[in-house]
Amino acid sequence: MIPNERIDHLERLLEVVRGLTTAPDLESFLQTVISEASEMTDSELASILEYDDAAKELRFLAMQWFQRDLLRPMGVPLDGSAAGWVYSKGQALIIQDTKADKRHFKTVDRVTKHTTHSIAAVPLIVSGEVIGVLEALNKKDDAHYTEEDLTILETLGAIAAQAMRNISLARKVRVARIELAELERLKTDFIAITSHELRTPLGLILGHATFLRELAGDEFADQLDTIVRNATKLKDIVENLSDVDNFQTGAARVRSNKVSMAKIVEDAILTFQDDAKSQNITLKAELDGLPFFIEADGIKIGIAVSNLVKNALQFTNAGGHITVKVEEDSGYTKVAVSDDGIGIPVKDLVRVFDRFFQVEGHLTRRSGGMGLGLAVAKSMIDLHNGRIWVESEEGKGSTFTFLLPIEKAGKPAASSASPFVDQ
Repeated sequence: MIPNERIDHLERLLEVVRGLTTAPDLESFLQTVISEASEMTDSELASILEYDDAAKELRFLAMQWFQRDLLRPMGVPLDGSAAGWVYSKGQALIIQDTKADKRHFKTVDRVTKHTTHSIAAVPLIVSGEVIGVLEALNKKDDAHYTEEDLTILETLGAIAAQAMRNISLARKVRVARIELAELERLKTDFIAITSHELRTPLGLILGHATFLRELAGDEFADQLDTIVRNATKLKDIVENLSDVDNFQTGAARVRSNKVSMAKIVEDAILTFQDDAKSQNITLKAELDGLPFFIEADGIKIGIAVSNLVKNALQFTNAGGHITVKVEEDSGYTKVAVSDDGIGIPVKDLVRVFDRFFQVEGHLTRRSGGMGLGLAVAKSMIDLHNGRIWVESEEGKGSTFTFLLPIEKAGKPAASSASPFVDQ
């Protein structure tokens, strides 16, 4: 190849590479590839075949426009065809005389009414995997294909293969997104239906069981206490489901007023103090004697704090300690729930606030619940334009922290410094 011709080929190959980002679609790009393959190897025709895993054969993906209707429905077998040999072996192939080589698949010639005299073909390879074949047919003027022709085809083939893989990956991503959206819809529907359908019968069970507990004597007290205790647990689960559903559907509303974060924390401590004592766990608050007033929906913030304390109790061993600390930080109220429990594996930290996620395997978990408590806590904080995060070390404990603006959302904080931005 003379120098000027080599430069021309390099410039044309560069233009094909640019087409990876400028071509409107894969079909247009592959048409450019086979057009350049024909011209740069001085061939009559060129085509690209892609392996069809379902049919276990090759299918024409790009071909000359006048052969499109004839070749698209046609399959090329792996046995008894030059393209099949190239695909199976993962090697380039030159056939100078198809009459003397049994690997030529003559069915294509009969269908297209075209006679193939010679073939140069290369495998399309991406990350070591053969995904198709690029063929050039009939070198003009009865000339023979050369190693330079194969080099040109291999270069074009590598570009085409990457384009095909990119499209394939993009298609898989789209399918995955559709499936994920459908799963999310089903999960949301499940939450809505479950919370709605369980609320009324559960309320009746709990109400009647409580009534009977007051009337019954000591003989049935333990049994009725068991019913009330477990019905209350189910009630908590249903309320969590309802909270998540309201947040997801946008039905949740924040009714802000001036509330004391210290009072909210004290109420949560009081609620769980008996549980903590029964587990021999020390549960305390650090409030510095201040009320820590904020503009917020006290009920929703109370739910968040309660769920964080409850989570800490579930994963702290007997003799452990849980501390709820409140302090001000640059125009924000900062609440941290710390424990010296079992901690969270690093790989699970990014998912602890996901709905239904549970750190321990469902067969080996020692704690009850559906993995909604932390998701609900996060949704309550998010409703207030707050931020919540976790820091943990496995075997040493965890600290769940959230920040809430002291003033009502939409009003500027007293300080321009924000703990949401790294300084």
